[in-house]
Amino acid sequence: MPRFVAVIFAAVVSLSADSRDRLQGASVAESSPEIEALLTAARGAPPLICAIAARSLNDSWWSGADAPATPLGDARREYGNGLARGPLSGGDLALVLEALDADDACVQELGVRLAARRGGAQAEEAFMARLSSGAAGQRAIAAMGLGLMDTEAAVAPLLGTLRDAEPTVRANAAWALGRIEHGSALQPLTRAMSDASATVRAAAVVAVGQLDSVSSVPALSRILRTDAEASVRRLAAWALGELGSRDGISALAGALRDDREPRVREMSAWALGEIGGRSADGSLHDALRRDADETVRETAAWALGEIGDRGSADVLAAAAADDRSSRVRGTAAWAIGNVAERSGSAPGALLRVLQDESADTRLKAAWALGEVRDPSAAGQIEAALNRETDAHVRRALIRALLLAGGGSRESVSALLSSRDPTVREAAIRGLVGREAFGPWPWPWPRPRPFP
Repeated sequence: MPRFVAVIFAAVVSLSADSRDRLQGASVAESSPEIEALLTAARGAPPLICAIAARSLNDSWWSGADAPATPLGDARREYGNGLARGPLSGGDLALVLEALDADDACVQELGVRLAARRGGAQAEEAFMARLSSGAAGQRAIAAMGLGLMDTEAAVAPLLGTLRDAEPTVRANAAWALGRIEHGSALQPLTRAMSDASATVRAAAVVAVGQLDSVSSVPALSRILRTDAEASVRRLAAWALGELGSRDGISALAGALRDDREPRVREMSAWALGEIGGRSADGSLHDALRRDADETVRETAAWALGEIGDRGSADVLAAAAADDRSSRVRGTAAWAIGNVAERSGSAPGALLRVLQDESADTRLKAAWALGEVRDPSAAGQIEAALNRETDAHVRRALIRALLLAGGGSRESVSALLSSRDPTVREAAIRGLVGREAFGPWPWPWPRPRPFP
């Protein structure tokens, strides 16, 4: 049983949104380790374990009943919802707490999560008691469980645990205090950002970012400038972005310019976009023009789009037209739609992007032109529509043409009589009510760097 739990649980949990996106993009000839591990472990698994795994893979967008006839049959219905509702019975709680002492890591993992989710006051008492266990692993489990329970009664014991001899225990205590978000933890967590262990420093930085106090900006800025670990510096940039204080702009701009690690520069660009304000524009302009890493340049373009200052339009247009990365060109085009919204004046470089080799970039350029609404661009948009072969880009061009107020009677008539129903729909949407037409299609840019 533990082997089935360990392998299936790990395989199902590993199928995160990012993993699913990656799998969808894989070629038919490829196979993924997640799928292979899941299907290999599923052969001969007990129905309970299989039903739990199946439930984890359910589509979340539809709340209707399950299919009438599934391969598991009655076992699927009997076990599929058993872990989702209600407090644990006395017997189940005893089993779950016993699992915390198991010699199997997966059984412990399931035990601490079940106890925290459904164990109530008895589980809280058990976790509190284990904070003083002689075994570091048990103390780490206890801190994790209390963090999952998000109970203020645990704040004082966890503050004491920040001084534990074991880094893993201190790290879990810092993480738990960040989840509970109690103001009394701010100063101890700030001190923990100087811990000898990078794992503890990272956990403390994230926790401080969750506490939403701008008084921590100087300490986070210092970490961003001086910490030896890139992963910790990256988290400090994230926390500064979360806090949203303009006092952090100087440190973030310096990291964007000087940090040797692209992932730190990327997060610094993201944070500047979150904070906003014209004082962030100059460093983002420089990063978009000069940074060697395409992810940093793309995030800088995204950040400028988030800030929305029209003074960035020319820099973004140059990137959309000339950057060597299609990802950067596309995100820069998207950003122009934000910074030049309803300006009535489309940068010439943006119109050249309608001939980009990347359909995704052309799509974002077409969307941006719809946001700008420049009547003088209608002729070039119509010419692009006549040569475009990608259906998604064509719809975006139709939207741009109609929102710009252009298009000849003949061209609009041709759109309305198109054999492609999606083209007819786009034309009708635009003609019936241009404002109701809305931001469609909506080409979201890629960068979302979180810790």
